[in-house]
Amino acid sequence: MTRRIAYALLICSVLGLIASSTSAWVHYRLLRDPGYTSFCSINATWNCASVYESRFGAFQGIPVAVAGVIWFWVALLLSWAGVQATGAAAAAPEPGTRKKAAPAPKNARPAEIASYIFALSIVGLAFVLYFAYASFFVLKIVCVLCLATYVAVVGIFLLSGSAGSDITMRSLPGRALRDLGALTSRPVALALVAASIVGAVALVAYFPRQVDAATAATAAPAPLAQVQQSEFEKWYTTQPRVPIPVADDGAKVVVIKFQDFLCPPCRQTYIEYKPVLAKWQASHPGAVKFIERDYPLDPECNINTPGGQHAAACEAAAAHRMADEHGKGNEMEAWLYDNQPVMTPDMVKQGVREIGKVADFDARYQRTLELVKGDIALGKQLGVQSTPTFFVNGVRIPGLRAEFFDAAIAYELKLAGVLK
Repeated sequence: MTRRIAYALLICSVLGLIASSTSAWVHYRLLRDPGYTSFCSINATWNCASVYESRFGAFQGIPVAVAGVIWFWVALLLSWAGVQATGAAAAAPEPGTRKKAAPAPKNARPAEIASYIFALSIVGLAFVLYFAYASFFVLKIVCVLCLATYVAVVGIFLLSGSAGSDITMRSLPGRALRDLGALTSRPVALALVAASIVGAVALVAYFPRQVDAATAATAAPAPLAQVQQSEFEKWYTTQPRVPIPVADDGAKVVVIKFQDFLCPPCRQTYIEYKPVLAKWQASHPGAVKFIERDYPLDPECNINTPGGQHAAACEAAAAHRMADEHGKGNEMEAWLYDNQPVMTPDMVKQGVREIGKVADFDARYQRTLELVKGDIALGKQLGVQSTPTFFVNGVRIPGLRAEFFDAAIAYELKLAGVLK
């Protein structure tokens, strides 16, 4: 490994660490602050928050960005060791000369360090390919910060692979154990490694957990802690309240969701909010009314989204309405969200025929689409620009985490005197 490659690896590691740390910070704010809007959430397609809050944004509740921080920190330490090692090698005297060089630090072997980084980059590249596929082809959403980490990992992989080391991968575990053992003779290096391990464990242990959608579907979320409740209410009461022309049927809280069946966050909130709504229906029957409105991000029926990428969203909205007329609306909605990643117009037609028992979809499509456009017009009037957008008694909120959504309903019920 040359000194130039060592510095290039160091630069890539620093840039990746900055991007992953920023991702972790954004994810932290999303988990803690219901009113937070990340700077990288530009629109429905370029949206970091939607990626972080999707089922691909965390593993066992631990945000993927945390793993990225740890990975790039290890890469940074190895890259810095490579810079030191190549510097020591450059300072060594050429054979046959009498020039006395400063003694090279122990374990300063550029070839081995390059091999360690290359092995690490193979693992990183595997995860990058998986998450890139999930983002671009499953969610169909681009995360700018994620892209930066992808570029950094690929750069580290290519640079370390071009370092020209002749060390075999089979011998790396033994060499790594030997080098780790040698750290005992270097107190500063040993302390740095120990501090890194403690820091990584603390980061994983204390970082807020993201509740998986499958887990959230089984039970309503726990109430917010007192401090969180206070912060939430402070944010919630600053949001404007607008009149919405819908019948409340005697309900004290009316929740309206503007949705797109091909929108991943819409699917996420569909799963996570079910137990919340079921809880209030069981404890206070009729007090909370939930209304769904269509806002497909598809220019075929929504002129407000000329750059919309959700092909088949208009067909999905119409199919749900037709199925609902046959008493199959709930089943159709579940089917649409279950098959969201691979949805096509032809799939919608097949699904509405089999699930919704609708045999004349094509004949009724344009007429039903006019009803969908009515919802779109209402959404436009209310300032809806993305999905999902919720209105709780006229208070506009984005797709919040389930515990904050639950808190919004509870707040409105207290305001109405239903809760104390």
